[in-house]
Amino acid sequence: MRRASGRTALIAALFALANPSAGSAQGPPQAANPQAARPAQIDRNGVLILIRSARLAVHHANETGNYTVLRDLSAPGFRDANNAARLGDIFASQRAQKLDLSGVAALDPQLTLLPQIEGNGLLHMAGFFPSVPSQVNFELLFAPVEGRWRLFGLSVNVGSAAPAAPQPPQAPPTPPQAPKAEPRREPRKAEPPKPSPKANPADRPPAPQPQP
Repeated sequence: MRRASGRTALIAALFALANPSAGSAQGPPQAANPQAARPAQIDRNGVLILIRSARLAVHHANETGNYTVLRDLSAPGFRDANNAARLGDIFASQRAQKLDLSGVAALDPQLTLLPQIEGNGLLHMAGFFPSVPSQVNFELLFAPVEGRWRLFGLSVNVGSAAPAAPQPPQAPPTPPQAPKAEPRREPRKAEPPKPSPKANPADRPPAPQPQP
């Protein structure tokens, strides 16, 4: 799960497109304010309304290719920095991949950054919809406009729902073993041929005697 860090610096810059399936847009950078962020005084129902309204606006814009409504629902700073054509370019990769955000409509978002008010007055939150096999991650900024929170910045991308396990350490390569020395063999000496046995005259049968 991604943790929040350096949020004040993030407010002063545009959200980066982390991967080809990500879409992000924001209003103009706000003046840096050293004041620390503080928890936002907003109840759970209010948080759900803001998150789901932003998701629905992005989904309809991606489905129709018309980002005028998404732009018109946003804060004036967002509208000034992003016309409909620029928003279409930002979310072009999601349209090409036919990313369907309607599947998370019934899921409760899980927050990784609880709603907080940044030093420049923007409401900031982040989290994901626990869908499978891929989860929808989001990060949202809202600016106060006439007593209502209006979308000022958003980042939406799809990531793996399964936690990534660390890769096992690779074993060091085994050094090549030296060839084993074979014992030296002495050459075998040729044995002299054995003498063939000689016939004994006594062993010969007697010659036949002539008959009278």
